Amino acid sequence: MDLLSSTYFVLFLIIAIGFIVGNIKIKGISLDVSAVIFVALVFGHYGVSIPNDIQKIGLTLFIFTIGIQAGPGFFESFKKNGRELILLALILVGSASLITLLLAIVFQVDMNVAIGLLTGSLTSTPGLAAAIETTQSPMASIGYGIAYPFGVIGVILFVRLYPKLTGVDIQKEADKLEEEIQKQNPELVNKNFVVENENIVGKSIRELKVRSMTQANISRIMHQGSTIVPLPTTTLEKGDIVKLIGTEQAIEQARLLIGEETNKKIPLSIDYVVESVLVTNKQVVNKTIGQLNVLANYNARVTRIRRAGIDMVASSKSEIRFGDKLVVACGAGNIKNVRHLFGNDSKKLSDTDFFPIATGIVLGVLVGKLKVSFTDEFTFSLGLTGGVLMVALILSRIGKTGPILWTMSGSSNQLLRQLGLLMFLSVVGTSAGSHLVETFRQSGLVLFGVGIGITLIPMIITTLIGHFVLKMNILNLLGALTGSMTSTPGLAAVDGMADSNAQSIAYATVYPIAMVLLMVCVQLLSMF
Repeated sequence: MDLLSSTYFVLFLIIAIGFIVGNIKIKGISLDVSAVIFVALVFGHYGVSIPNDIQKIGLTLFIFTIGIQAGPGFFESFKKNGRELILLALILVGSASLITLLLAIVFQVDMNVAIGLLTGSLTSTPGLAAAIETTQSPMASIGYGIAYPFGVIGVILFVRLYPKLTGVDIQKEADKLEEEIQKQNPELVNKNFVVENENIVGKSIRELKVRSMTQANISRIMHQGSTIVPLPTTTLEKGDIVKLIGTEQAIEQARLLIGEETNKKIPLSIDYVVESVLVTNKQVVNKTIGQLNVLANYNARVTRIRRAGIDMVASSKSEIRFGDKLVVACGAGNIKNVRHLFGNDSKKLSDTDFFPIATGIVLGVLVGKLKVSFTDEFTFSLGLTGGVLMVALILSRIGKTGPILWTMSGSSNQLLRQLGLLMFLSVVGTSAGSHLVETFRQSGLVLFGVGIGITLIPMIITTLIGHFVLKMNILNLLGALTGSMTSTPGLAAVDGMADSNAQSIAYATVYPIAMVLLMVCVQLLSMF
């Protein structure tokens, strides 16, 4: 059939059938987007192929969008969970290498083939490149080809089945993570207080250092029946009513400083407005509220910032990010200027600027090509995946370079990520499917069984340690597991199980570490 030789037709046919199969549930278990690779295996077995360039395009899009999304949380996660995540990567890659050595000795497998089995079981193309360069033998490629199909499929099945087998409700675990984030960023409340403390009467807000003393923000003051915007020079008089915004703890500190709480409201006068303003002006991104001099220039006060679903008390040192929602209190005559300053254009937020995406991927590919020589025999490079991921993480953390914003809206990121993943899975599946039966016939079950052992045993060991010893949240654990296995399809399987970014951040944190560890282990195994 001519259509089956058409790349674009076959690609989208596999994706369409994959989605149909992925939606089928058996005892509550479904493959979701991961079903695409199984459909692709069948097509590959019957001789259908898709050019490898499609795989690379899909892989770069998927990895770049992961990096851009995970970047802001990556460095924080590394500070917080770095030791645990490095330990998991070390356990998995180290145990996989030891098991490879033991199985190679027991079943008398050629060490060059065994090294290939290791890199295929961990689905690591950079690892294969290091293996070929180290062994100078085509046997590594054969081992990789034998182990790779189950390396891909095994991780997907493992991460899909493990929560079911252990009775873990993965959505509840995602909710727990969300609660932890909320605890780290307590909910903000606002309360009114009457100025009663004689020690603060007649003193200015600047003198009292209300923000630094209590961590609460004064959003407005009612003085002699009139509502005013608080300025640093505004003095507090006895009987004034002060509205404060902050955490419960900050509000309690403010009560001790100012006076007792009151139910009396501070009405908004016709000259005073409180409005939520969206940050879409590139010029203000990465600048602090103090640098923008909002209070002096517009007689406006930013009282809180909402970012990624979390409310934060604003201060002069708070940095502005693209997509932030700012609660601004100011005079009615200035609100138009404040909107103009921050942009307040929801259309810009949904627009996708492809220049940063293309530039970031180009930089990632170039970084992946760089080679660092430690000895005459040992040369290391990040490769395509590692280079693109590291550059995306760093750019996302930087946020802005000149007029370029290294960020994407959630919907744009999700669309490109899904597209890239589907392209990647389709090619990987057809490629593996074309060799699957032939591998069984030529190599028998021994090498295939060794590959299965190298894939499954380290995953089981690592997961049990992470779950029962380190008591890790299941999403962090599975993200770290797929990162340690350098398994992009595995991450995709976890992604479809819960509405959370935790697994992507753990994956992005562990992946570069696991890749370096694997290359070192390949070098060590080659000595045998």
